[in-house]
Amino acid sequence: MINLTSDLNEQQREAVLHTEGPLLVLAGAGTGKTRVITYRIAHLLNNAVPPFNILAITFTNKAAGEMKNRVINLAQDKGAYVWISTFHSFAARVLRSEAGYIKLNKNFVIYDETDQRNLVKQCMKELNIDEKHYKPAVIQNAISRAKDDLIDAVSYGIYALAENDKLRQVVSNVYTLYQKKLNSCDALDFGDLLLRLMDTFYNYPELKEKYQSRFKYILVDEYQDTNKAQYMLVKNLACKHRNLCVVGDDDQAIYSWRGANVRNILDFEKDYPEVKIIKLEQNYRSTKNILDCAWNVIKNNPSRKEKRLWTQKAAETNVTAVDFSDEVSEAKSIARQIKEMHENDNVAYKNFAVFYRTNAQSRVFEDAFRIERISYNIVGTLKFYERKEIKDIISYLRVIVNPNDNLSLKRIINVPHRNIGETTVKMLEEYAAKNNISLWETLQQSNKIDIMPKTARNVEEFKNLINHFRQLKEQSNGIDLTNAVINESGYLDDLKLEDSIQSKERIGNLMEFISAIQEYSETTNKTDIEEFLASITLMSEIDTFDKTSNADNVTLMTLHLAKGLEFDTVFVTGLEEGLFPIASSLMEDNIDEERRLCYVGMTRARNNLFLTYAQARRLFGQIRFNAPSRFIQEAQLNTEMKSINKIADTPRHHSAGHPKTGFRRGQKVKHPEFGSGRIVNISGKEEEMKVTVLFENGNMKKLLVKYANLNSN
Repeated sequence: MINLTSDLNEQQREAVLHTEGPLLVLAGAGTGKTRVITYRIAHLLNNAVPPFNILAITFTNKAAGEMKNRVINLAQDKGAYVWISTFHSFAARVLRSEAGYIKLNKNFVIYDETDQRNLVKQCMKELNIDEKHYKPAVIQNAISRAKDDLIDAVSYGIYALAENDKLRQVVSNVYTLYQKKLNSCDALDFGDLLLRLMDTFYNYPELKEKYQSRFKYILVDEYQDTNKAQYMLVKNLACKHRNLCVVGDDDQAIYSWRGANVRNILDFEKDYPEVKIIKLEQNYRSTKNILDCAWNVIKNNPSRKEKRLWTQKAAETNVTAVDFSDEVSEAKSIARQIKEMHENDNVAYKNFAVFYRTNAQSRVFEDAFRIERISYNIVGTLKFYERKEIKDIISYLRVIVNPNDNLSLKRIINVPHRNIGETTVKMLEEYAAKNNISLWETLQQSNKIDIMPKTARNVEEFKNLINHFRQLKEQSNGIDLTNAVINESGYLDDLKLEDSIQSKERIGNLMEFISAIQEYSETTNKTDIEEFLASITLMSEIDTFDKTSNADNVTLMTLHLAKGLEFDTVFVTGLEEGLFPIASSLMEDNIDEERRLCYVGMTRARNNLFLTYAQARRLFGQIRFNAPSRFIQEAQLNTEMKSINKIADTPRHHSAGHPKTGFRRGQKVKHPEFGSGRIVNISGKEEEMKVTVLFENGNMKKLLVKYANLNSN
């Protein structure tokens, strides 16, 4: 049995007991919203509401499963019969139940993203649409967003024609054929589930009435993350009884890029004027200092539901803001801080999390953690050197270094796409095996194999490309060679043509890969690509060894993936203007969502929160000098909170000889001929010391200090 007096605070209890009429529960971070939802369901069941009449919807299968288990624990057998699911699972179940009535094959299949992409490609091929000009990923994403907005193929075509937009017209043509093929296969994609259900409710009002009558009590979790289709589904289901309870936090609305609309929660009173609003503001996770700093940031958003979190936890720990000379110092210092707390204070690695704005930032942390032998886990993405685009370029480099590396050669022979298909590769492999030679040696004899003339020309061009790179390797360093591979292979052009969120992320990762080679060269004075390849292979072996302790890993993740999680100690990194907030948000006037993202990151911390930024950052292959993020200033850290405490800046390039010059990495200097600039690198010692300066006119010069006549600016 549940005990409303001892198990819930006053606001939680009020939300559980208010069962009739619309209810908006504004549940701040760490305020126990899941407890409210599950106790509310249990309370309804204990007051003779049949499980059949209750519907609870959330966003992930994991969340739905956890919610179901909690309800069963609270309400025993009755809890097992409550309909708790995700939006998509709900739609699929209703469509299958009513399939005969709405003339739908009840055994319809649901296409995942890979299936969708393959079908889009097939449609483009039939429509003679060149994938080099219109990337399948772009078209697939456009179709998905249209379905999320309840726009079918016919309506999309009307919009495209009216706007006279070439890309939209291409998408419309593909969308129409794509939908026709889905229907012929008795298949639905994810977007179809909600779109088809809403069409069903429109075309079969008696079915809408059936489900409206059935679900007398509806609960929706994470309401701030709903898109138009989800919003309309909830509105249609709840319009009869109006016993709708939505739980969410507009301050944690961070998914507009995938169709979510924060206005759904902000405008809830317009849809339900009789709504009761309850704010959950008592936080059970973070210390007072953390909550105060997070509130100082989020209060700057003009369009938000006013709420301020408080806690009974003592303000025992500080929020610490730390600036570093560069991104490597940032990563190394954080790694050392974590290791020190792990060894000296006996804090498990699993209690630490490092958050960043973009996936490309993870690489320097991975390198630092490997050096310190710290076990880590990257959530929601592959480790940097295991990402497809990185492995592709590494495979190119390995073939250039060792052309008899069959595995690497097979990976890249048709990457990017050059019309050397699986059949041809199989013929090459069979010839190699028969003659006991490598694939590369087989390519030298490809004229002896019965390959179609056009394919033979493609094979010859690939062979010539690799030979060109092998000659280039003898004349250049690893950085120049890698740049040539990325650009001259067509790999970069292919990603640029795709022009999707994913392709831009991959381009960023490729630039970050070049940064890794640059940093390796600077720190080891080794410029050969063989040395670099060997170093990352060794790092991977160490990382594999560390995986033996999977239960105790530091967590690395983007801020978007951090929502719903909590850790004892959190590092929010890269807090610099142009990175976080990200540059595109400044151009698109979308700073509010970036601020909400910062708030989400800050409120994941239970006891310790570090906000870090770098004076200079090499990212995406370029050195940037960004100002500290506005979010640092907005946090209003007092003097005591700004203390560095244990974490220390240990600049990567300072050596024993450097202090004598008075110069440091990131320092502003002035040259009598070239003008003002900033030092981006220091090499050598004493009489042979050289500095690399990025001048304001964009030129970069490497200068011998004793002759440069540089002055501090």
